[in-house]
Amino acid sequence: MYLHHVAAYLPATVVPNDHFTRLNGLASDWIIERTGIRERRRAAPDENTNTMAIAAAERVLREAPGIETADIDLIVGATYTPHDTIVTVAHAVQHALGVADIPVVSISSACSSLLNAVEIVEGYFALGKARRALVITSEHNTAYNNEHDTMAGHLWGDGAAALLLCADKLAPTDLRVDEVVTAGAATVGKATTSVTLKPVERGIVMPHGRDVFQYACQYMTQVTQQVLTRHGLTVQDLRWLIPHQANKRISDVVLRNTGLPPERLVSNVETLGNTGCAGAAIGLADTLPGLQPGDRVVVTVFGGGYSYGAMLLTRE
Repeated sequence: MYLHHVAAYLPATVVPNDHFTRLNGLASDWIIERTGIRERRRAAPDENTNTMAIAAAERVLREAPGIETADIDLIVGATYTPHDTIVTVAHAVQHALGVADIPVVSISSACSSLLNAVEIVEGYFALGKARRALVITSEHNTAYNNEHDTMAGHLWGDGAAALLLCADKLAPTDLRVDEVVTAGAATVGKATTSVTLKPVERGIVMPHGRDVFQYACQYMTQVTQQVLTRHGLTVQDLRWLIPHQANKRISDVVLRNTGLPPERLVSNVETLGNTGCAGAAIGLADTLPGLQPGDRVVVTVFGGGYSYGAMLLTRE
């Protein structure tokens, strides 16, 4: 399986930390020290999870060499902030692209949903049921967020990304998907209460941030080392590590735990905030153009609930 192209969509509105200083009295330096976040994006009133997903999908198809919209035979959507739980993000993208009679499915495993979506594509490819797939990650966090929440209200941003995956190599710039590993960790710590989003109640709530921090660092380190070891590699063989973009301090701990040099970390949380399962995909979109033959990338993720995973990519 190959990653042919990645493209991102970001809303135009930028929300700086000063917004939360005025709202809650949280100093910008305090937010930066604890999260690394300086600003984040907010969807416009006429935007939502589905519109951002469509914009990302249209962009990836517009930019991808040698692929037409009609070639797409599978769409997998990933989000924990749905605009519509019936007309899912995958259905919305199918409708916008006008590709009929193909499998469309949307899934959620919180912020780690990106890699679960890639695994679903892997399964369809292995069964011979598809050969050209779109994975769409899109989060409209601000639709659910309570900005007055001084524990987590300043963390969230909006954005989307689309990945075009193919069963065969189409271009020299394609990345080979060497392995995808995912797992649930709902049995540890405060997994089922640390981060919740109950739309009929209060939206996104994070009462146990320390627990999230601890297990995110542990599992992203563990699964990164696991996937490298299985391929006879070390972190020194990596060009980039792209972790889930939740908190710069988490990324820094994972970096130290793995022993990877700081200059090989991909981070966008400073300017985008936590964009959920779209964050690592957006980072991959930014990184893709600069990759050279022989470069390897690990994408590692962690989600509330809990769940985690890693994907090893190689530019042949």
